Amino acid sequence: MNTTFDRKDGRLVLAHIFFAFGALLIGGIAGMLQGMVKGGTITLPANIGYYELLTAHGVLMALIFTTYFIIGFLYSGVSQSMGGSLLPLTKRLGWIGYILMSIGTLIGVVVILLGKASVLYTFYAPMKASPYFYIALALVVIGSWLSGFGIFYHYAKWRKSNKGKLSPLFGFMSVITMLLWQIATIGVALEVVVQLIPWSFGWVDTINVVLSRTLFWFFGHPLVYFWLLPAYMCWYVIIPKIIGGKIFSDSLARMSFILFLFFSIPVGLHHQLMEPGVNHFWKYLQVTLTFMVVIPSLMTAFSLFATFELNGRSKGAKGLFGWVKVLPWGDVRFFAPFMGMLIFIPAGAGGLINASNQMNAVVHNTLWVTGHFHLTVATSVALTFFGIIYWLIPVITGRVLTPRMNRLGIIQTLIWCIGMFIMSGSMHTVGLLGSPRRTAYNTYDDHPDAILWMPYHVAMAVGGIILFIGVLLIIYNLISMMRAPKGNTEYPIGEVAEEAAPTPRYMENWKLWITITVILILVAYTIPILDMLNNSTPGSPGYVTW
Repeated sequence: MNTTFDRKDGRLVLAHIFFAFGALLIGGIAGMLQGMVKGGTITLPANIGYYELLTAHGVLMALIFTTYFIIGFLYSGVSQSMGGSLLPLTKRLGWIGYILMSIGTLIGVVVILLGKASVLYTFYAPMKASPYFYIALALVVIGSWLSGFGIFYHYAKWRKSNKGKLSPLFGFMSVITMLLWQIATIGVALEVVVQLIPWSFGWVDTINVVLSRTLFWFFGHPLVYFWLLPAYMCWYVIIPKIIGGKIFSDSLARMSFILFLFFSIPVGLHHQLMEPGVNHFWKYLQVTLTFMVVIPSLMTAFSLFATFELNGRSKGAKGLFGWVKVLPWGDVRFFAPFMGMLIFIPAGAGGLINASNQMNAVVHNTLWVTGHFHLTVATSVALTFFGIIYWLIPVITGRVLTPRMNRLGIIQTLIWCIGMFIMSGSMHTVGLLGSPRRTAYNTYDDHPDAILWMPYHVAMAVGGIILFIGVLLIIYNLISMMRAPKGNTEYPIGEVAEEAAPTPRYMENWKLWITITVILILVAYTIPILDMLNNSTPGSPGYVTW
C-alpha cells in the first residue's frame, strides 16, 4: 500500500474532514446547552430557543458531521485501493457535491439560528419550517448524490480496466454504502421536494402527515446504517492491518454488506409502530425484516473476533482469552474503534427493543430512544471515526502520529466513554420511568413523576458537559496532527488471510443485488403508500409551535 497520498485527492478529503469536525464543534455546543437546559441548570437568553438548539444539534451531528466524514473517508480509501489516485471526473463530482452540500448546510444553519426551523432533525409535519430550510436539505442531498456518483464512476472504470479481477474490498464496501444512501434518500427527497417545499411556500394548504413521515423513515432508518457501514469498513478492513493481522474472510465481509443493503431499507415502518394511519400487517412485515439485520451484525461480530483470536494465536497467545493480551491497547487507532465495537453490543440490544411492537409501546417517544441512538451514532460510530483520523490525517498530510498525540487520543476516548456512560445511561433509565424526549425543562406542575426524573436530567447534563470536553480535545488533536513531524504513514488496508476461502465471483453481481433490494422495497412499501395516497383524510395545515 502507498505511503504517499495524491495531494489533490488529499485536499478533497481534508475539506470534507474539516467541515465535518466544524459541524461537530457547533453541534456539540448546541447539545451541551440543550442538556443543561433539560437538566434545569441554566436558562437560555430570550432570543435562543431550546428547540432551536435541539434542531441544530440533531442536524449538525446526525446529518452533517456524519455525511461529510463518510464521504471524505470513502474517497480516501477508493483513491488508495483502486489506482492510487482519484480519476479527474471523480474529483470533479466530489468537489461539486462538496460545494452544494456546504451551501445547503450554511443556509440551513442560518435559518435554524434565525428561529425559522425549530422542527428537529426529523422535521415532522405538521410542524412547518421556513421553505429555505427544506431547500437547504435538498441541496445537501443532491450534493451527496453527486459525491456518490463519483465513487460509482471510479469503481466502474476500475472494473473495466481490471476485467476478471475481484475488486478491492474497500471499494466494494464503498459502493454498497453509497448505493444504500442513494436509494434511501429518494424517500426524503420526494418528501422535501414534492410535499414540504410547496406546503411551506403556501402553494398548497395541507399535507398528508402519515405519508410525509413514512417517506422520512424510508430514509431515516437506513441513515443509521449509512452511519454504521463506514465504521464496519474500518473494523473489517483497517483494524486487521493495525493489529498486525489479516482479514478473516473477504467473502463473509462482502456478504454481510450485501445483507445490510437488503434489510436496512424496507424497515422504516418500525419507527411508526405507534402511528395509527399504517396497517398493522405492514408494520409486522417490516419489523420482521428489521430483525433480519441481526444476521449481518452477528456475522460482523464473528469475523472481527475471529480476526483478533487468529492474530493472537499467530503471536503465541495461549488459553481461551490469551489473544486479548496481545491486542495493541495503547494504540488509539485500535483502542477508539474497539471501544465503539464493544459499546455496539448494548446499543444493538436496545435496537431490538425499539423494533419490538410490545416493548416499543413502553419506550416510544421517551428518553430511552434518545439514549439508544447516542450509543449507536454518538458512540460506536463517532469513536470509530475518531480512531480513523489518527491515521488518516498523518497519511494525507505526510506526517506521523506522535506518542503524545496517541496518549491524548486514548484520554479523549476514555473521556468520551465516561461522558456517554453517564448521559446515555441516565437517558435509558429515566426513559423507562416515562420521561419524554423532545421536550424542554418542565416539572409538569411539580408532579411526583416529573420530580423523580430531575436527578437523571441533571446527570444527563453532567454527561453532556464531559462529552463536550471530549469534542474540544478531538478538535485540538486534529489541529495538532496537522503540525506533527513529517514522515511517511501507510494507509492501513488489510490483506485477506491466506487460508480464507476464495471469494465467489457472483458477489459482484450488482444487477442481482440491486434487483433483490428493489423487490424487497416494493413488497414492503407499495401497498402502504398507495393506501396513504388514497386515504380521504383532508391533510393538515402547518403549525409553528415555537
